[in-house]
Amino acid sequence: MDKITVDLDSRSYDIIIDAHLLDAAGTAVRKLHPAQSAAIVTNTTVGPLYTGRLEAALHRAGFKTAIIELPDGEQFKTLAHVEYLYSRMIEAGLDRQSMLIALGGGVIGDMTGFAAATFMRGIAFMQIPTTLLAQVDSSVGGKTGVNLPEGKNLVGAFHQPRLVLIDPTVLGTLPLRELQSGTAEVIKTATIADASFFHYLENNNPLTASSSAAVFQQVIATCCRIKATITSQDETEQGIRAFLNFGHTIGHAIETLTGYAAYTHGEAVAMGMAAMTQLSSRLGYCASYDAERVLRIIHNSGLPTDLPSFDAPSYVHAVLKDKKKAAESVKMVFLKKIGEVFLMEVTAGRLLELFHKELGLKKG
Repeated sequence: MDKITVDLDSRSYDIIIDAHLLDAAGTAVRKLHPAQSAAIVTNTTVGPLYTGRLEAALHRAGFKTAIIELPDGEQFKTLAHVEYLYSRMIEAGLDRQSMLIALGGGVIGDMTGFAAATFMRGIAFMQIPTTLLAQVDSSVGGKTGVNLPEGKNLVGAFHQPRLVLIDPTVLGTLPLRELQSGTAEVIKTATIADASFFHYLENNNPLTASSSAAVFQQVIATCCRIKATITSQDETEQGIRAFLNFGHTIGHAIETLTGYAAYTHGEAVAMGMAAMTQLSSRLGYCASYDAERVLRIIHNSGLPTDLPSFDAPSYVHAVLKDKKKAAESVKMVFLKKIGEVFLMEVTAGRLLELFHKELGLKKG
């Protein structure tokens, strides 16, 4: 078992990683929260697989439970579906002492956290992530939110969970594409913060047939430790937490341009990382050898590296809808070397030039 603490004073919480934790969830929740009622928020894919086990565990701990299922997919991460969630919570009789439990991937975690942050001005919630992407990244750190047609996660709040329980055995039901999507966030974490972890991944790709449960446990725990450390130092992304956005600004633009339906989040991030790595190398910010290693590990994980064929102005327009933008510029994360990145403000004009001249996109 791995136990990692996100140190945020009175809002500190633990991330616990171990096989079969799903069946012990009721005991873990009871230790930290006196709630008598809890709502499990899940989706139509995960619900039939794991809701029964979680509900049984909660009943054994004395909880009254409700189950709320949402459609599965990034395209349903909307205010309309959060409103549906509120209505079901009210129907279930939830109050300010109740708890929400997110059982699913990043979309369910983000929506459940946002509903918890805003329902009756804030109630407790916890995360039980069921995808690799959520286990290594989105379940930790307290970022919650929903998408708007204009851009990704433009409405949201920082609301930390009370607990994150990660059961790696649930990854056994994930399709390969979802495992690949999660691997994009693993690669990102190693690239920005830990050269030795990056080297480990080059020799222990979790997607290979020979990968063991121990490899997944190590990968998940390492990513969570890195994110816990960064979040503890910079909860609301005023400084180093922005490094976690490596590849995400362009990735979010890809998701916006394609209507959140053509690519998984991890695939979009992979293309964004590849673009930022190429830019970093071509502008002389990092050695070509490091850039080649990053591009190779993305490709070897079965992830795309080429940007979808929108023109440069379309990308600039989408990027400038990003929540990290200020006036007509945006902060972007560039690669210095494996394990080290830096932030730089990029103006709209410069961004257009980079997309056109350095990445070869049409001017319009």
